[in-house]
Amino acid sequence: MAGVKRIKNTFLREKQLWLICIPIILWVLLFAYYPMYGLIMAFIDYEPGRAILDSDWVGFKHFIEFFQSPDFWMVLRNTLVISGLGIVFGFPAPILLALLLHELKYTRFKKFVQTVSYLPHFMSWVVVASIVFVTLGNEGVFNQFLMSIGIIDRPVSFLGEGKYFWGVITGADIWKGIGWSSIIYLSAIAGVDSQLYEAGKMDGLGRFGLIWHVIIPGIRPTIVILMILGISGILNAGFEQQLLIGNVQTREYWEVFDTYSYRYGIQLGNYSYATAVGLFKSIIGLILLVGANKFCKKFFDTSVY
Repeated sequence: MAGVKRIKNTFLREKQLWLICIPIILWVLLFAYYPMYGLIMAFIDYEPGRAILDSDWVGFKHFIEFFQSPDFWMVLRNTLVISGLGIVFGFPAPILLALLLHELKYTRFKKFVQTVSYLPHFMSWVVVASIVFVTLGNEGVFNQFLMSIGIIDRPVSFLGEGKYFWGVITGADIWKGIGWSSIIYLSAIAGVDSQLYEAGKMDGLGRFGLIWHVIIPGIRPTIVILMILGISGILNAGFEQQLLIGNVQTREYWEVFDTYSYRYGIQLGNYSYATAVGLFKSIIGLILLVGANKFCKKFFDTSVY
């Protein structure tokens, strides 16, 4: 009873905030939780036009079928490699850009660089894929440049050979998102106490010293939280970019969970199979989120919850 009374008193004390949050709570319930009813499809043989509850219950049949599929290890490998490259190279990239932008003293040039770096974020992957084809295609700018300076004698098929795909997709992801992601770190840098800069200068720290001993520790909580979210989403290796940039010759290197569930589940009408693949991916993501959160809470004293 004491707990209920405490909750009631807290609600009455913060009732105005709760009233403001009602639209957001309703939105989350309607669009985030209500659709989870469809997860039942992973455990039944669903047929379009037939009620979900009237379908035949098959338990873990679709999960077992997915795990035994000859494509399972290929899909898992591609997803982990592409996401891993994104974390290793893509995660520090916006941090580095934010630090460099912060050090720029010429305001107009700084705003110009920021605008140019933000622009790719607003492009669709269709446009970005077109740029990639124009740049890296057999008759693309990059091949023409390499041949003009004598490094290669004939065009290299960057988009037709699987061994180049992971590097191409990682570069495209970084180029598209680096500017937009740096906004968060620029905001965090702006929140660092100016007195710490003055104290660092009095101690004889130079520009690199201030970055290492003042700025990075000041934005560490932001870095840790975004790292936790990045680890939890490690199985979200992309979708549009793989379908647009990849082709039949490179499928062995670009097929990930999302494209696999779309091609073998949605397109072929195997909705229950696609749901099982998506649910498996979500469960692994939840486990990674909880694990990364506990690790960072223990060693960095920072966590999402």
